[in-house]
Amino acid sequence: MSDQLTLTGLVATTPRHIVTSEGLAITSFRLASQQRKYDRQSNSWADGETNWYTVTAFRDLAVNASQSLNKGDRIVTAGRVKVRDWTTEDRTGTSIEVEADTLGHDLFWGTSQYKKVARRHADEESGPDDETL
Repeated sequence: MSDQLTLTGLVATTPRHIVTSEGLAITSFRLASQQRKYDRQSNSWADGETNWYTVTAFRDLAVNASQSLNKGDRIVTAGRVKVRDWTTEDRTGTSIEVEADTLGHDLFWGTSQYKKVARRHADEESGPDDETL
């Protein structure tokens, strides 16, 4: 069983899109998530700590993410979280990775245009419409 996590934040790095030699599409980027808190004493909003995540999408979600997301975009994502400890010769740390099940623009911060993508399932036969897919 894996933990599910929903995050909002800023795409902090240019999304990196690759296709493996086996044909698997992968898109990944760093997400900065910062909570704001209202400070009653100063009567103003204050930035909280920034949490950093590596978000990775696979297959069709990866293709759509690579065509839709840019550095600086405010997004919402939900997916499975993995926490990994790492060590190098001079440093240690913890990375938090999210395997995205869903990604989208956070409409609190702006508007977005949705365009449905036609998909052909692997079990369907090819036909004359293949050029439009």
